[in-house]
Amino acid sequence: MIACQGCARAPTSGSFFDHLNLPLEPDIRKFVTYEEEVLVEGYKAAFTPWRMFAVAAVVTNPWAGRYVDDLGEQVRAYGPVLGEALTTRIIALAGGAETIEAYGKSAVVGLNGEIEHASALIHTLRFGNFYREAVKATSYLSFANTRGTANAPIAVPMMDKHDAGKRSHYLTVQFAISDAPRDDEIVVALGGASSGRPHHRIGDRYQDLKDLGHDLDNPAAV
Repeated sequence: MIACQGCARAPTSGSFFDHLNLPLEPDIRKFVTYEEEVLVEGYKAAFTPWRMFAVAAVVTNPWAGRYVDDLGEQVRAYGPVLGEALTTRIIALAGGAETIEAYGKSAVVGLNGEIEHASALIHTLRFGNFYREAVKATSYLSFANTRGTANAPIAVPMMDKHDAGKRSHYLTVQFAISDAPRDDEIVVALGGASSGRPHHRIGDRYQDLKDLGHDLDNPAAV
């Protein structure tokens, strides 16, 4: 925890506060899991149950209530701990890495923090590579980073772990934690899905690109 609790909550940008002895391991209050199993979608039964799931860690924000120039030391220290802990839990929840087809990550920072703080904990290979390597993915982890109060929506956007243009796997798993994030906390989450939408029928981006005459390797035609 931060040594000077009173000082830590006062908004300030002075260099004195940048040199406080910030913790080098995450203070995790709890882990939360979420799962849904969809049997009927759009008034039609799913051929197989469609599962979406997520695991979140509620972490004390080491930078809450003040401006800190360099976030790197905590990012490097927190990333591997959170990445490994959440990856282990979501794979267990999914029933194995091979069952995960779509994946993503998200963070919600409490009101005494910056969006940058949420971004810092998930936009590092020290965090994301645990999940990516565990499920043998080749596409990047889709993401969201937002600010909110306790019980704020935690939305984890997802996509196919191998094919970023596969629209059937453009998904979002959403849940909330009744007491998190507190003002000085960050919720860090991983999401996964067992398949794409049960009755997907909007094609994929490759047909659009073909119809528009765009190069698949240069989709924006720039």
